[in-house]
Amino acid sequence: DGVVASEKAKSNNLDVKIPKSELETEEKGTEEEPTRESDSNILDGSSDYPRDKHISIQRHLSDLEKLADLREDKKKPCPLCPEEKFKACYGHKLRRHLQNLHWKVSVEFKGYRMCICHLPCRPVKPNLVGDQALSKMGAHYHCIICSATIARRTDMIGHINRHVNKGETESRFITVRAPTSEVVKESATDVQVLPNHSTPQKTDSYFNPRMKLNRQLIFCALAVLAEERKPIECLDAFGATGIMGLQWAKHLRSSVKVTINDCNEKSVTIIKENCHLNKMKVKLNIKEGENDGTVGDGEENTDTIEVTKMDANVIMHLRSFDFIHLDPFGTSVNYLDSAFRNVRNLGIVSLTSTDVSSLYAKAQHVALRHYGCNIVRTEYYRELAARIVIAAVTRAAARCNKGIEVLLAVALEHFVLVVVRVLRGPSTADNSAKKIRYLIHCQWCEERIFQKEGNMVEENPYQQLPCDCHGSMPGRTAVLLGPLWSGSLFNTGFLRRMLLAAVQYGLDEAQPLLKTLVCEAECTTLKHFSTHGPGDENKQEECGVYIKTSNTSAESYVVPGKRKGEEVMRSAAKRQKAEHSAEHPAFYYNVHRHSIRGMNMPKLNKFLNYLSEAGYRVSRTHFDPMGVRTNAPLVQFKTVLMKYSTPTYAVGQAEGPVHLPGDDHRGEEAPAAADANEEDAECPEDDKSGGTAAVSTESHAVHCVAN
Repeated sequence: DGVVASEKAKSNNLDVKIPKSELETEEKGTEEEPTRESDSNILDGSSDYPRDKHISIQRHLSDLEKLADLREDKKKPCPLCPEEKFKACYGHKLRRHLQNLHWKVSVEFKGYRMCICHLPCRPVKPNLVGDQALSKMGAHYHCIICSATIARRTDMIGHINRHVNKGETESRFITVRAPTSEVVKESATDVQVLPNHSTPQKTDSYFNPRMKLNRQLIFCALAVLAEERKPIECLDAFGATGIMGLQWAKHLRSSVKVTINDCNEKSVTIIKENCHLNKMKVKLNIKEGENDGTVGDGEENTDTIEVTKMDANVIMHLRSFDFIHLDPFGTSVNYLDSAFRNVRNLGIVSLTSTDVSSLYAKAQHVALRHYGCNIVRTEYYRELAARIVIAAVTRAAARCNKGIEVLLAVALEHFVLVVVRVLRGPSTADNSAKKIRYLIHCQWCEERIFQKEGNMVEENPYQQLPCDCHGSMPGRTAVLLGPLWSGSLFNTGFLRRMLLAAVQYGLDEAQPLLKTLVCEAECTTLKHFSTHGPGDENKQEECGVYIKTSNTSAESYVVPGKRKGEEVMRSAAKRQKAEHSAEHPAFYYNVHRHSIRGMNMPKLNKFLNYLSEAGYRVSRTHFDPMGVRTNAPLVQFKTVLMKYSTPTYAVGQAEGPVHLPGDDHRGEEAPAAADANEEDAECPEDDKSGGTAAVSTESHAVHCVAN
């Protein structure tokens, strides 16, 4: 350690005086303990790391004391402090100094302690001179992995944790085994990942098992597109481990030509290894126009996957694709312009956004910065997030003279998935852009409505709300949210074919969600769900791509690849557009949010039946397990909910309607006593003023407050 100290002092050009007697004593101590030197695993004489560890990095406190050569009869300086800061002192005082100032605030890693150092190791600003420079040097730590100097202990701990998350545990001083990779299997596809694969942005093989449902939905969308035309060129712009592209190539085979891209060189290496692991041939393309050849013998096989190392924006600008999937870490708005620039007509663009903190209104300023939308936290925040993303997609497509049709929009706990079909032409771009509107949201009752079209400025736009909160409450009761996508979020025909693809390829996790999405798109309950299309064949139309008419009955046909055929089919779709049924209602209500205190709500499925019997369209929604999508106004929604709720104190009371004063069905109500019937018969006017005996005084008061 004495040699280490002297060499470190020379390398740092420090004016630290180390007596010869100290060096001799420390050399003797080193010779007496050869085993400790072997246990420390210090790399000696490496070409990459020629220097040894800093003197502030020690295993034990005794090693630090031995470095200081504590003696009771002589004054010794601190090896980690300059003489100007800590003068030489006797052994007992120096021991306390080392223990309290340096050792107690050390950072531990792999059995080593990185003690705090006061030596002038850090560079000083040139304008600081004299005592000011000494005061600005300050204490710092030396990183055991990269030799960086960090001022604060908390920053040092975070610095070490970042090294560990990246897998950089091999240091200049400690020999650590390289992290062993593990093989993960999903949908009959094997991928090789690192142990820290679940840490985003800090690993070269990010793999999230919780996104399995997301990958299955994207696979089903690609399988539906592969039925329309083949072969199709598809791009996974952010490959990471390559799991998604491998699943496409392994199951769809000759129907697709898969390209997996990643800008990280280590990720490209992992993707190639995973391709070989799944017995796929690799066509490596580092730069556009430079092919490194196909790994394997013979001609290019249908099981060949092209792996590219480029920025996602670059490859989408240079090449055209039929199917593009964007799954960056965070928002995907930075890649939308290049995605829509070269995507082929009637192709599909899918994007997964994981910046849920901004989309779910937890970081509203970030949503304003990324998407240009003003949002607040509402009961329908997940659908609001999906419409924010679609609005950004629509604007990006319109800049490239392209319109979109939304095929699928899913917002779950940790991601928002949007799948759209691209329609070329300025007219379709204009039609899509017209569906971007502002939303008026009442902050008192959570009622909401999209602002009317038109350029005229209204004096009071809040009067468009169905509720009367703006008149009965003081101040501004509503806020303007958006701009948002106001059109449909689902395409029923596409979802049904996705469900068939999920059944065909055995994707069990995606099937229940797709059934819910089909019911949500048609705004029907699950008991009316059928795997066959509805009676109206026109509901299967998708912008001229997949059309069923009454003349062709169950026969379907696919658009030919020529542009003339595409125009004919699109014109046929426009003619049938007026015959389509109404779109699903926008947004949903949460039953718990609008429940009445002191009353037991009916079961959710029964409540759906009650709303349906009242003449409203109704369905459940995947956005919220207790959400109800309906075209009923909020006032009618609360009325039906109140009507079929029961008081909480009525133990054992059968679930049924509670007849309120003024209800049209009060004649069907059984009176509680015979004299009540007599009073009703004698004074029918009293019945109108609240003579109902089945409703308690408490529930009557609650009803009055609710009204």
